[in-house]
Amino acid sequence: MNQSEFHAVLPHHSQTDYGPMPFTINIEEATKGNQTFRTALWTGDHLQLTLMSIAPGEDIGLEKHPHVDQFIRLEEGQGMVQMGRRKEQVDFERHVQDDDIIIIPAGSWHNLINTGTVPIKLYSIYAPPNHPHGTVHETKAIADTMESTHTTHNTDI
Repeated sequence: MNQSEFHAVLPHHSQTDYGPMPFTINIEEATKGNQTFRTALWTGDHLQLTLMSIAPGEDIGLEKHPHVDQFIRLEEGQGMVQMGRRKEQVDFERHVQDDDIIIIPAGSWHNLINTGTVPIKLYSIYAPPNHPHGTVHETKAIADTMESTHTTHNTDI
């Protein structure tokens, strides 16, 4: 993908999800350039790549994906990741920053809180996909509303 095509993956473009077609991109540039809370960049049958921007003081929200493993890489920013097997016992806590990864096993309750002064810029790989093809959530509030309407996302006990 050349530089002019790269801008096509940024917010407010008619096509945001390039799956399931073959696709290449400079993931660091795309991640750092993302301005939305969540954008599905590529969705296939067995995995999904999303970009996220989490504002200072904001979080993803305590959630669990019962049948989805998740890989997260922070390209920019810092935060606190929390995980646990039960909603009332998220006892795994680690500070994370630029270039760190987070592996979230299916069925684990988890949250990522931005503890820094700049947005966390990250990309996440879900296997299998967790969000509908073409998902774009401009803000966390929009994401919270939309997430309550699809079933692969679980915030219940």
